[in-house]
Amino acid sequence: MERKYLTVTALNRYLKFKFDNDRNLQDVLLKAEISNFKRHSRGHLYFTLKDDSSQIAAIMFAGNAEGLQFFPKDGQEVIVEGYVSVYEPQGTYQVYVKKMTQAGVGDLYLAYQRLKDKLEAEGLFQSNLKQSIPKYPKKIGVITSETGAAIRDIIHIINRRYPLTGIIVYPTLVQGDQAKTSIVDAIEKANRQKLVDVLIIGRGGGSIEDLWAFNEECVARAIRASKIPTISAVGHETDYTIADFAADLRAPTPSGAAELSVPDQRELLDYLHQLTNRLSAAIQSACKVKADRLANLEQSPVLKHPERLLENRELRLSSLQERLQQLQPLRITAGLMERVANLEKTLAYNIGSIRQKYSHNFQILAEKLELVNPFQVIDKGYAIIKRDGVFIKTVASVTAGDDIEVIMKDGQLACEVRSVRKETV
Repeated sequence: MERKYLTVTALNRYLKFKFDNDRNLQDVLLKAEISNFKRHSRGHLYFTLKDDSSQIAAIMFAGNAEGLQFFPKDGQEVIVEGYVSVYEPQGTYQVYVKKMTQAGVGDLYLAYQRLKDKLEAEGLFQSNLKQSIPKYPKKIGVITSETGAAIRDIIHIINRRYPLTGIIVYPTLVQGDQAKTSIVDAIEKANRQKLVDVLIIGRGGGSIEDLWAFNEECVARAIRASKIPTISAVGHETDYTIADFAADLRAPTPSGAAELSVPDQRELLDYLHQLTNRLSAAIQSACKVKADRLANLEQSPVLKHPERLLENRELRLSSLQERLQQLQPLRITAGLMERVANLEKTLAYNIGSIRQKYSHNFQILAEKLELVNPFQVIDKGYAIIKRDGVFIKTVASVTAGDDIEVIMKDGQLACEVRSVRKETV
């Protein structure tokens, strides 16, 4: 019996199915060294994880790589979380990394992530809670170590950019077990004193252990509770602490915080210079318009001969007086009364003419009506014959035996038709 064969695609698909349904392979935690590290243009990370005896290919997609707190590099020892699966087109299996931390800081990273998730769920990081940073602060408070490089950089940059701003330093511990309490006390002190318009809270770079005070819950809550707007400035640009999420504004470095806290006096001077030029141009333009207007007025005939203006006004006044006299109320009333009297006469004449005309027409119509009056014919010896109230005009309208009524000048006769003869006169 011939054995059934598989295609390569079918085999790879079967292996992928086995890998994807093995719970031990779907949640792996590895400690290994990075080698052959490459970053794709789209942000994906490709590298090899190895130990003294073995190695395995690994990939971390861009969406997961965005959350890294460090820059991976060859030779670095890391702890990765992910799953193992088969890449079907090539028939290779590899680790798909979801999370990666430097070895030795895995516990700290997990604590960091748990606290971040907790505070985020509470809404502590919501953007609508964040205060705006004043554009022109009169005084800035700096909460950091008074001996570190961070305070020197902050003071130098603020004095260079905007020397009008005063600086109050609140010295604190920035690492160690007592640092979190020191930072919280400084924030609360600044809020009680109300001497500054904005607070810069931070320190220079260091390891995750060095920066851990800014990942403490009490520090995050103190920053969020501050009535004074806050700028976080912890470590380097790639260092993200819980304090960065709680602050009203995050700066990548202490120097960056100093630049974000004040405007640049050079930009302000340039802007002031632009405004001065615009104002000067506007004043010159307005002066020219007024000068041209004055020159035109000086050439005006009115200013050269003001008496002409008075003469014109006098002529105008005389004309208006004449019109006013013509429109005197008594004269107007008299004219209207005369018009009313004339209208009454015309109306009376027209009514008489119309009455006479219609009276004459009525007389003519009455005479015509009298001519056709049947009773006028009776007066001449003729009679009117009716049957059942209907006038008889011809013998064809009656028959022998019909009862008829004969109307004469002085009365009526009730007659019976004895015979009918149709003869012409």
